[in-house]
Amino acid sequence: MSKRNLAIATILIAITLDQVLKIYVKTHFVLGEEVVVLEWFKIHFVENNGMAMGFEFGGKTGKLFLTFFRLFAVPVMIYWLFQNLKKKIHSGVIVAISLIISGAIGNILDSVFYGVIFDASNHRVATFFADNPYGELFQGKVVDMFYFPFIENAVLPTWIPFVGGGNFTFFQYIFNPADAFISVGVALLFIFSKQAFPKEEEALKA
Repeated sequence: MSKRNLAIATILIAITLDQVLKIYVKTHFVLGEEVVVLEWFKIHFVENNGMAMGFEFGGKTGKLFLTFFRLFAVPVMIYWLFQNLKKKIHSGVIVAISLIISGAIGNILDSVFYGVIFDASNHRVATFFADNPYGELFQGKVVDMFYFPFIENAVLPTWIPFVGGGNFTFFQYIFNPADAFISVGVALLFIFSKQAFPKEEEALKA
């Protein structure tokens, strides 16, 4: 498979997987519903208005800022991908950039369109292409579902400043496939940093 086809396949498969899982959860789970797959792995349906992993950022204004930032960043990443394809760079870099693009597009689709194609998930399962959608264009909520509480409700030692004696959960963040693709893509860029940033590496050695 050529690197160009590898990039296209990675982006299409990743976006499709992300959206299929999100739509399935949205149309089969009530907000807050949880299914225990393993003791340390749960499907827990939540929605957020802000950044990845459930972080919030500045209400509606912050959400619009993040959405438009992603809309600006995706073409920049696509341009970078094409430049690397021309250079015949390592396949790991191509996959990394493709995964980051896929993750960004996946969360853009939620933020831009979900508010006008779904109704609310509070106390009921949402309807796809609903007659009474819950929001507006560019004000959709991002669907998250993966929860890995490897250590849950542990009590921190009292000698730890400020947080001692409190409950502790690791890993407490709930995320979606798009978030995972971005994280894996960034990790791959770090692993293949010499191939991804050859000029920067040479400058550091000089």
